[in-house]
Amino acid sequence: MARAAPLSCRTVPSPRVSPLWRNGAFVRLWTASTISVFGSLITRMALPFVAILILDAGAIEVAFLRSVDLAAALVFGLVAGAWVDRLRRRPVLIWSDLGRAALLLSVPIAFVAGVLSLVQLFVVGALAAVLSTFADAADNAYLPVVVERERLVEANGALAASGSAAEFSAFGISGVLVQTLTAPIAILVDALTFLVSAVLVGSIRRPEPAPPARADREPVLFEIRAGLRIVFRDPVLRAFALAQMAQSAMWGVFGAVWLLFATRELGLGPVAIGVIAGVGGLASLGGAVLAQRTTRRWGVGPVAVTAMLLAALGNLLIPLAPAGAPLVAVAFLLGQQLIGDSAVTMYDVTETSVRQAFVHDRALGRVASSFRVAAMLAQLVATVGGGLFAEAFGLRTAAFLAPLGALAAAAALWFSPARSLLTLPAAPVHGAPLDLAATVVESSRDEPIGG
Repeated sequence: MARAAPLSCRTVPSPRVSPLWRNGAFVRLWTASTISVFGSLITRMALPFVAILILDAGAIEVAFLRSVDLAAALVFGLVAGAWVDRLRRRPVLIWSDLGRAALLLSVPIAFVAGVLSLVQLFVVGALAAVLSTFADAADNAYLPVVVERERLVEANGALAASGSAAEFSAFGISGVLVQTLTAPIAILVDALTFLVSAVLVGSIRRPEPAPPARADREPVLFEIRAGLRIVFRDPVLRAFALAQMAQSAMWGVFGAVWLLFATRELGLGPVAIGVIAGVGGLASLGGAVLAQRTTRRWGVGPVAVTAMLLAALGNLLIPLAPAGAPLVAVAFLLGQQLIGDSAVTMYDVTETSVRQAFVHDRALGRVASSFRVAAMLAQLVATVGGGLFAEAFGLRTAAFLAPLGALAAAAALWFSPARSLLTLPAAPVHGAPLDLAATVVESSRDEPIGG
């Protein structure tokens, strides 16, 4: 394993750097990502509304719907990362898009046929989550193939910015679609966006490094173990992984109670909720734009810590929204979107860029999946716990739990070397998988995983 570079080492870009938008491969990847994010965000709102408005689901059912999604990603996450590191990433992205399109198409078809059920929603959510797990691992590992490492913050910022713009429009449109065309038909839009994404990714012709030869591969469990060691032995990556778990716990509580709280406690309808969520997309756009500027001025670590503190402040506004005063309640929810969503986007840009800069290309899939599985585990526990807590003590009381996750994330970063991380290393801190494997064999004789 290569020795860690100093945390304060600075990445010095070439004096002559062509605009990122002249990179045709990146533009296609960016467009595909933006389109699929647009559709996915429509489904993120439409699928729970299918359960709530059509199938009369309550807090437990909504929480379980989200939990099935998380559990599937949790079970297959580490395996997905190991397999993605063995394969070319572009075909994984294409087939994942096609599979998710087929799954989502089954929802409006079943609705029109009159056979839609909660069981089908659970199955679609679970299988789509498995494919998303492979896609996310491949996507994280594929970006450094089309973009130079010293431009990862810029590229991730561009992806986050367009994703935020998609969020702004998608949530607003989704509310209208749900109210006018019904939620199942709104999901049809997402299925079509995955098809478009598959075509765009398929048009990329950038040569991808060959995957390891079969003779050089270790058993899958061994490769999973090596990926986990990268995360838990590096103090910076470990801190970001813990922060991601805490942030995901926050979103778990948020996902379990927010829609029900807005509809049943505050009396808001799908259109109003869609507009509020759309403002969050606009705020996320601002956070993505600010990420590169703020990290350049104050450093990656300080920006990540500050972002999590702001996320806690934003999410505190949700349970403080008063019932019986719709305009005031909407103002509080808008405040959460403006503060919380922009802050979380800034954090996401920094975290993703840190992972991609610290880790060699052929270990990125495993590291991304290690982060994702840890986050899914935390979010699963928080989602189920949030749903049960809401049933026992009320939606408003449960919503007070969400800001605690962001505070815990800020603490994990503050009490670690991540706080002093100013800029990203120009070369991976961790070596190629074969070098890493040799290190793991030697060190595993007397140390446990994560020791």
